[in-house]
Amino acid sequence: MFARLTLAQIKTGRIDQFIKLFEESIVPAAKSQKGYCGAYLLVDSKTGQRVSITLWNSEEDAIANEKSRYYQEQVAKSLTYYTKPPIREGYEVAVQK
Repeated sequence: MFARLTLAQIKTGRIDQFIKLFEESIVPAAKSQKGYCGAYLLVDSKTGQRVSITLWNSEEDAIANEKSRYYQEQVAKSLTYYTKPPIREGYEVAVQK
């Protein structure tokens, strides 16, 4: 399994709107992607820092949906919420319980 993390700073007062966008638009779009296994959104309401984690069957699946422009389309939906461009990282899931 492979995890893609996207880290970003949400503008003051926009956290609830971003959560709604994530639940109603970003996650449904992710569910249609090959290899999708799940998503988490972590938010610090005090600082606006957020981390989204999407899980994929493999690194190849995560890379394939980036090449299909899926990832870029999802980031574009949310750019107006951020104070600066998000940072993307990928990790192999070593332990899952």
